[in-house]
Amino acid sequence: MYLEKDLPVISAKTAAALSIAYTLLYVLPFYLSPTTRPSPTLSRDAPSVIRARIRFVTASVTLASFATTYIISSTAKASPLETLRLLGWYPVGVFEIAKSLLLTSLLFAGPIFEKGVVEERWRDWIRGRSLHESLSSWIGWRNYIAGPITEEVVFRSLLTSLHLLCHLSPIRIIFLTPLYFGIAHIHHFYEYTLTHPHTPLVPALLRSLIQFAYTTVFGWYATFVFLRTGSLPAVVLAHSFCNWCGLPRLWGRVEAGALIGPPEVAVRRKDDGKGEGSLRVADGRLGIGWTVAYYLVLVFGAFAFYHNLWALTESKRPLALFGPGSSK
Repeated sequence: MYLEKDLPVISAKTAAALSIAYTLLYVLPFYLSPTTRPSPTLSRDAPSVIRARIRFVTASVTLASFATTYIISSTAKASPLETLRLLGWYPVGVFEIAKSLLLTSLLFAGPIFEKGVVEERWRDWIRGRSLHESLSSWIGWRNYIAGPITEEVVFRSLLTSLHLLCHLSPIRIIFLTPLYFGIAHIHHFYEYTLTHPHTPLVPALLRSLIQFAYTTVFGWYATFVFLRTGSLPAVVLAHSFCNWCGLPRLWGRVEAGALIGPPEVAVRRKDDGKGEGSLRVADGRLGIGWTVAYYLVLVFGAFAFYHNLWALTESKRPLALFGPGSSK
């Protein structure tokens, strides 16, 4: 949207300072009130804590959004429509949303196969039961609605637009701005040590470092998609989808909590323990074939993701031009 020939309207130091301020504005309210601050007897997953945090973070995001909108309109002399476009709020980009979800589903083909086929959840997906169950709790509401929306508004929409205004290169934006996103999750280390006081320091620290790593890597991907598509809803839905899938299994055998096979076979096996044709082995674990199938699907999905990364993020309304075909 903003070409290199245009002059930067804010400095890189200003963009960095605002990014730090927005990160603190997002996280600090969690610890300023007894209603949002976890303790050894009050988990961050308690419904009262989740509700209070959603209220605080909504206020923080609203304040940061107004501040960024003012900065864009006043320094870049952008019209309201140009401001919304730079923030990725308009147009919605329905086609971009569909392609981004398809691309993300390729990366998570393994977990989708494990949940849908191995664990036989595909019936619940068709009936919409899985969606209802996911959103019927405050944890689900936080993980799939409030968290993805507020985090993507701040760490993708606002921070990316600020760094575009200072004319940081797209590649540097992709790899730099997600660090704020990763750092914003480090406070979970403190919360984990509060609620798990008997866990040794090294495993707790390692857990937080792993969380920082995968949130940063996801941030790289989300920022890439955001710059390429110019659609905030696309990355919000991709974020929610990734939260639902969880980290892909990278080692170990695939297991399932339900019998795999035709319904009548499963029922017969339950009743008399014979049920020939069941795909579960005698000790209650699935046959090795399911594990082989999972890793084949996982690898194929990763291969397809790599080869469609640029094609499925192509858009007529990118926020920055880079990569194959960027000179067109």
